[in-house]
Amino acid sequence: MKFVKTEDIKSGMRLARPIYSKKGVLLFDRDTVLSSTSIPSIKNFNLLGIYVLEPAEPLPPISEEDVEFERFQTVTVGNIEDELKKISTSHSQSQLEFIVNNIIKKFGHLDGKINFYQNLRSKEDYVYKHALNVAILCTMICNVLNVRVEERQQTVRAALVHDVGKLNYPGESVYGEAEDEDELRRLYQVQLNSMSIIEKALGSEGTAVKRICTQALRKQMIMFNLEENNANMKMHTGAQILLVANRYDEITAMNLQGTAKSEVKAVREFMEHPEIYDPKVVNALLQSINVLFPGVSVELNTGEKAMVLKENTDNILRPMVLSFRDNSILDLSLRIYEDIQVEDIMKTLDNRYVMDNEALRRAGF
Repeated sequence: MKFVKTEDIKSGMRLARPIYSKKGVLLFDRDTVLSSTSIPSIKNFNLLGIYVLEPAEPLPPISEEDVEFERFQTVTVGNIEDELKKISTSHSQSQLEFIVNNIIKKFGHLDGKINFYQNLRSKEDYVYKHALNVAILCTMICNVLNVRVEERQQTVRAALVHDVGKLNYPGESVYGEAEDEDELRRLYQVQLNSMSIIEKALGSEGTAVKRICTQALRKQMIMFNLEENNANMKMHTGAQILLVANRYDEITAMNLQGTAKSEVKAVREFMEHPEIYDPKVVNALLQSINVLFPGVSVELNTGEKAMVLKENTDNILRPMVLSFRDNSILDLSLRIYEDIQVEDIMKTLDNRYVMDNEALRRAGF
């Protein structure tokens, strides 16, 4: 599976991800072969791009839960769009609590991990889809950390409104990485200026939500050397959660620059900067979503290609893998393989991606 910019879509490509209308109606299903008549229809959605399958790549399995996850994303974005526009223009809100409770009801009591699929985005809905994804991730992290109900609701509220300032920002950096440090600084300043709007719009909850959003934003600015590191800065639990969830979506979502970075790149940034990203929060994220699970094809730092056989719950970046070079099994958690590590997830999945999980269990993996 690979990401293709809208302007590069060609006839014969097969969709790897479905395309829905704003009301959640399926318009183009997975494995649909694009034609000269369907391409103009897809381009009318103004998407930054689509995910397509390689010519010889089999259609990856998808569960009913995965289908429902994508449908929920599509339907909920419309409500978020209406609410954020109202907060931005009239400094008031009407259905934010309904959206918050709906997300918590859906994702706040899960027993295991989910496949966190990135949604297709356009410039028109980028901020709203980002807000939704961050809110979902915050909800799942709160569940793992057993955050108390009041703080959980405050955190999800903050996730939904934290980027409201971007709605009035004219720069393209809203849809991807900033061109330079000055551009990034301007974007962050616009976001900081919007905190008063958030406080006013949310009434009695405004102060708490503003604090969470501000702390998370300033910590991210420290990460990019845009603000002096304050070792004594006390972080609200919700701010620590928002910081990780927001950055994960920023790294893994599609953007104007092209193919998004993989989940592995996000996890590596988190692990390399424990002074910024709370390890407990990062661990809670990794207990909520699948990253390097059986069947995922990866590239090793040796240049070899391999497939994950068994997840490593102690260090997700060091799983047990099957080398495609000689079909040898490498348990990267062992000291003898300490110089070998997962470099990235393969952009084009190997044809052996379709796994028999029951056979793996019988084999002891």
